[in-house]
Amino acid sequence: MSDIDIEYLRSWIGQSRQDQDLIATRHARLMAATVNHPESAALVDGAELPPLWHWLYFLEGQPADRLGRDGHPARGQFLPPVPLANRMWAGGRLDFLAPVQLGTQVRKTSSILRVEHKAGRSGDLVFVTVLHELTAADGRPLVREEHDIVYKNKSPAPPAPPRSARAADTPHAATGGARRSLKPDSTQLFRYSALTFNGHRIHYDADYCRQVEGYPELVIHGPLLATLLAGFAIETRHRSLRHFTYRALAPALLGDVLTLQAEAQPDQLVLAATVDRGITCMQAEAVLA
Repeated sequence: MSDIDIEYLRSWIGQSRQDQDLIATRHARLMAATVNHPESAALVDGAELPPLWHWLYFLEGQPADRLGRDGHPARGQFLPPVPLANRMWAGGRLDFLAPVQLGTQVRKTSSILRVEHKAGRSGDLVFVTVLHELTAADGRPLVREEHDIVYKNKSPAPPAPPRSARAADTPHAATGGARRSLKPDSTQLFRYSALTFNGHRIHYDADYCRQVEGYPELVIHGPLLATLLAGFAIETRHRSLRHFTYRALAPALLGDVLTLQAEAQPDQLVLAATVDRGITCMQAEAVLA
């Protein structure tokens, strides 16, 4: 019997907050060094911020006594107090309405959009969807984003990849087209955590990963995977993004070799990030200008 009071958690729906930040060029250049961006010299005031790099800004800095044991802000503040141990990025949908320009002030409004309870193979799952809207100083809409967060209980790592997550069996995985492989290391994970002020311990505390959340190794950030796929879409087609959807399927771990894949479809680019363990970790679709 589940002890999740979904109606109580849904009382957070509609809660919102606002923030404003300078889209600093220096921060973008640090990100370029972290992900080996091929055109870092073009990142100057007035240039367009690459897609998903807005996650480097509007950062929340809670004092240590307001953090949970996982390193995230304690639950029950902006996000509802979901009583499940593990929190992960599940996916999202973004519309890029106008360029986010470096060196400009941008306002962000975030609202709790949905809270849903589902039963998965490993037990209870709670999905919280947050709407983020970025606007320019003159009120022009820049980005509309729906971000899905999933909460679940600790589950032991399976002895073999589940069939539904194997790359060859994933129906929308890119099987041809462009490919590029890379191997994230602990330095890259540290830099990305630092740039996004992400205190989640699964990205830097191996003992916590194994003993508390049940991962055999440090976890590569879901938003980093999504950012790499969005950048690969632009690198492949040399066009800007208009819409981007991504969905996490399985964790990618430190030591994995990632392969980014992009396959052209009639009206979109289908993307996937797979690892050498035979797993598709993330799927994405990109609509380009």
